[in-house]
Amino acid sequence: MKDMNLTLKIWRQKGANDKGKMIDYQVAGISEHMSFLEMMDVLNEQLINSGDSPVAFDHDCREGICGSCSMFINGEAHGPVKGTTTCQLHMRSFKDGDTIYIEPFRAKAFPVLKDLVVDRSSFDRIQRSGGFISVNTSGNTQDANALPIPKQDADLAMDAAACIGCGACVATCKNSSAMLFVGAKISQYALLPQGQVESKTRAQNMVAQMDAEGFGNCTNTGACEVECPKGIDLSNIARMNREFLGGSLKG
Repeated sequence: MKDMNLTLKIWRQKGANDKGKMIDYQVAGISEHMSFLEMMDVLNEQLINSGDSPVAFDHDCREGICGSCSMFINGEAHGPVKGTTTCQLHMRSFKDGDTIYIEPFRAKAFPVLKDLVVDRSSFDRIQRSGGFISVNTSGNTQDANALPIPKQDADLAMDAAACIGCGACVATCKNSSAMLFVGAKISQYALLPQGQVESKTRAQNMVAQMDAEGFGNCTNTGACEVECPKGIDLSNIARMNREFLGGSLKG
C-alpha cells in the first residue's frame, strides 16, 4: 500500500480557561505501519519545524497498559478498532485521503488542560477513597498463595483488575458516568478475601467520591462496555451496587 495523505481536524486549546476550536492540518507520507501516535509525532515534528506549537497529547507506555493515550477519534473513544487503546491503533485502519477528527475526552470531571490533554486526577481521588486493602506490615504477613480462592473468583477479579483507568467509559457515556471504572475497582477487591477488611465502607466511600467529582449516573445503555479497550464487563456495575447496598445494611 502506498503512503497516505490525510486531513486532520484537531481540537486546539491553549489552556484550561481558553476557548478551543478545531483546526485543520495536512500530513503526507504516512505509512500504514505507523501507530496513530507515531502519526501524531510526525505532525508535531512538522509543526515544530514550521515554528508552530505542537499538539499536546498524553502518552506513556505505548503498550496499551497505562491508559494515558485517551483521544476521541472520529467520534469513538480510542478510535474505530474495538478492544484497542489509541497507542495500539495503527494507520492501516484508515485510508489515503481520509479526514480524521481528533478530540479530547469530554466530561465535567475531565476538564481539558491543553489541546487533547485532560485532567483525570478525579480517578486518582476515587481510588484513594477506597481502592486499597489493609496489609499487615509487621513482619507476620500471610503469603497470598496460602489463601484458598475459587478459580472463578480469581478469574473475575483479574478481569476487573484489567481496567487501566483510561476514562473511555466516562467519555462514551452520555451522562459521563464513571460507574464502570468504579465498579471494576470495587470488584477486584470484593471478590478476594484480602479485600474484605474494607468491604463495609469501600463502595460507600468510592461512590461518594465519584458523585463529589461530578460524574453522572449510569444510563444502562452499555456504551461504556462497548468502548472499553479492556472489555470490562457491565456485571461489575451490578456488583458495585450489591456491595454498596450490603455495606449500607452492615453499617
